[in-house]
Amino acid sequence: MRTDDLIDTLAADLAPRRPLSAALAVACAAGIAATLALFLAGWGPRADLAAATESLRFLAKPLVGMLLAIGALGLAVRLAHPGAPARGWAMALAAAPLAAAAFVALELAALPARAWAPALLGENALVCLVSIPALALPMLVALVYGLKGGAPVRPGLAGAVVGLAAAGVAAALYAVFCTDDSPLFVATWYTLAAGIVAAAGAIAGRRWLRW
Repeated sequence: MRTDDLIDTLAADLAPRRPLSAALAVACAAGIAATLALFLAGWGPRADLAAATESLRFLAKPLVGMLLAIGALGLAVRLAHPGAPARGWAMALAAAPLAAAAFVALELAALPARAWAPALLGENALVCLVSIPALALPMLVALVYGLKGGAPVRPGLAGAVVGLAAAGVAAALYAVFCTDDSPLFVATWYTLAAGIVAAAGAIAGRRWLRW
């Protein structure tokens, strides 16, 4: 290689690149926009939305989804930077299941034991298991693409975490459509749906986030 060519190559390597946080912000915005458009086209808000917003049980559903999305996104950024401290965001991610557990405890205290099983099974379990992964797909694709600029030591774990972030956004939107408001239903079926998305994210991470 000639000296001039070597200098050009080294200069190209030193060219400034978009920070990972900025790339993820763009990916996140694009993913949310695509997921929102898909939701409005295929699901939409429930007919009794105005009345439902007066219930804490209804409001708890998107709240848990948003907590999951925020905690998972923050942790994903840390995992994409080798050596970056991740404990704080791991604890933030735990806020979603802790909040869900608190709402479940309140529900168990409020309902008689004979009503627990019907509340858990609900009326739309299968719809939930299909809808949340479907709504999460655009967000998952966008976040995996945005994370490609990082260097996660454990790409499968990083992919699973962005899967949780995508599931959180999808769950928060699907909650506006879903008429099953019991925290028992949410803790069971929303969690299973999020697990499906996290598993898909782990597979995608091992495939596309290696470096």
